Amino acid sequence: MTIELPREVRQEAIVSIERYFAENMDEKIGNIAAGALLGYFLEELGPLVYNKAVADVQERLQVRISELDIDHHEDEFQYWRKFDKARGGKSNK
Repeated sequence: MTIELPREVRQEAIVSIERYFAENMDEKIGNIAAGALLGYFLEELGPLVYNKAVADVQERLQVRISELDIDHHEDEFQYWRKFDKARGGKSNK
């Protein structure tokens, strides 16, 4: 799986890498090298982050799905119960 970034996002990421190197490393990194480093990270670490995000979403969805019956449960056979209640609790059983 290849992670493709839109051109504008890729350029912002490259600028961010260049700034990181300028502020935190003993040497600068050029535009081409920053682009290559970004490509490496996307190919090598991108799937790790992507898979973790998918697993997190799956877990969250499973929790929500398990709560559906609680949030949206309707009792069955309520017609006669409502009818009997309206008549004062008398039942024709």
